[in-house]
Amino acid sequence: MKVWDTSHLHDNVPSQRQDTAGQVYDSADTQANLQQIRLHFKQLQTRLILGLVLGFLLPNALLSAYFHFQFTHTLKESAKLNLAAVAESQKNTIDLYLQERVVNLYNLFQSKEFSLNPTQEQMENLLARLKRFNDGFVDIGLFDDKGVQFAYAGPFSSLLGMDYHKEPWYHDLLTEDKNYFISDVYRGFRNIPHFTIAIKQVFDNRTYVMRAALDPDKFYIFLRSISQGKEEDSTLINRQGMYQVIDPAGRNQLPGITDHIPPSVPLSGVEELELGEQKMLMAYTWLKEHHWALLAMQPVSVAQGAMIKARVVLTASLIIISLLISTVIYFTIKKLVGRARHMAEKGQMLQEMLAHASKLAAIGELAAGVAHEINNPLAIIMATSGVIRDMLNPEFELDHSPEAIDKELSVIDAAADRAKGITRKLQDMGKSRVPSVVECDVNALLDEVVGRLKKVEFKSKQVEVVNNLVLDLPHIFAEPEPLRQVFANILINACDAIADKGTINISTESKEEMIWVTITDTGKGIPPEDLQRIFNPFFTTKGGGRSTGLGLSIAASIVKYLGGTIKVNSILGTGSSFTVLLPINEQAQKTLKQHDK
Repeated sequence: MKVWDTSHLHDNVPSQRQDTAGQVYDSADTQANLQQIRLHFKQLQTRLILGLVLGFLLPNALLSAYFHFQFTHTLKESAKLNLAAVAESQKNTIDLYLQERVVNLYNLFQSKEFSLNPTQEQMENLLARLKRFNDGFVDIGLFDDKGVQFAYAGPFSSLLGMDYHKEPWYHDLLTEDKNYFISDVYRGFRNIPHFTIAIKQVFDNRTYVMRAALDPDKFYIFLRSISQGKEEDSTLINRQGMYQVIDPAGRNQLPGITDHIPPSVPLSGVEELELGEQKMLMAYTWLKEHHWALLAMQPVSVAQGAMIKARVVLTASLIIISLLISTVIYFTIKKLVGRARHMAEKGQMLQEMLAHASKLAAIGELAAGVAHEINNPLAIIMATSGVIRDMLNPEFELDHSPEAIDKELSVIDAAADRAKGITRKLQDMGKSRVPSVVECDVNALLDEVVGRLKKVEFKSKQVEVVNNLVLDLPHIFAEPEPLRQVFANILINACDAIADKGTINISTESKEEMIWVTITDTGKGIPPEDLQRIFNPFFTTKGGGRSTGLGLSIAASIVKYLGGTIKVNSILGTGSSFTVLLPINEQAQKTLKQHDK
């Protein structure tokens, strides 16, 4: 819903028109003006070129010098950030890998094939299913609440029936809050380095554990596959510094211990180390799924080598690009300034004719608007005089009594008064006068206007007028005829907005010390781009010369003169709503109360 408030509109419109009409040019000064324009654009071109040198080349030179002295520091920080990003990416991948393995094992508990008393065939099927998820799984076992492995499938059949309740990983699984546990690399009962993933579930108040071992070789291959960067080497360690990745060449041996254990806080960082005669960057980050730290190491010379080459390329490119851009900007400025000067000279010569044409257009618009506003009462006078002639013609046998003729003459008088009011408004533009205000009943004025419009404007269309008027509406002090003109203009526009058949709702209410008169139609609505211009003088959307666009402009001026405002709501294709807000005079309320008594 678009909303437009006209309370400020007519403060601006007249001044804008006056400014346009007030631009007067002397033809005798044309040559002097042209010479001044040429001088102005010559100075402009000089300033723009100097601005290019000071605003583009000089900052680039200073930036290049600063870049040269600060690049060493930037190289180190960039290399650290890059290695830290690599480590973070690998950490997320490993966390996801471990989560997937836990989910694979957990899904077996939820599968239809799972049984608390599985056969060997069922265990083999569960192992085969795990290997379809990931070929790193070696075996699978099921433990009762006493820690005894009562079901097993895998290459180490001797583990069936083994008691694991004293194993560290089993104890940690039962005591921790999490339903799963990932162990460090250890030998265990099979006497071969491996690590275990185990989950626990409660059935009939008894805790069962399912465990699967992962092949260290496959995990080593997985870690190498996610390594990124040139000469970048990644590994995993636990909090004691023991490596958790086993090189296939030393399969039957537990991994060693590193001398570089990263701190627990912060959870990630980058350090610079010296290993022998070589400087190394080491990025570390602790995993979320297990108490392991990922270490990513890269030689400093390798980490910064690409950036050093990039500095040379960037410096050379910056010089070349700066020269090219400066040349292009110089010729572009020269061409644009020349074209702008030509257009300004041409525009200067057209200003005189434009000012004269603007004056003629303004006079024409004013004359057309006045003719449109006076045409309505003149049409009523002509129609009523024709009725009187018909009444005096015996052939029509109409009532030509003095009372009937006097009634028609009163219509002519009212139309003449309306025309007189319009001319008086035109006079008010040039001088001030004391308004003739009386106590007005807004509901009565609306009834009069609607009754008159039903006989003329609404007659050609199927327009239903629905009144929702508050009976005890306070009276206001105003001039009745201008208010009638306001309501008539809005109602006529509402009727014009309805194609053939529609409804116009009129409602009144008193709130916030104002009289609210709302006129809503079911017409075509107002386009958003026109909504803020409908109160501008001479703006109209009616083609064919049916309107000069003065109706709403005069209405807004009248309402503002009375101390009120007009608000507009409109939805394109649905209809429009005009709300006229008129201030309530306290004296009018007191007078109304005396009349009620």
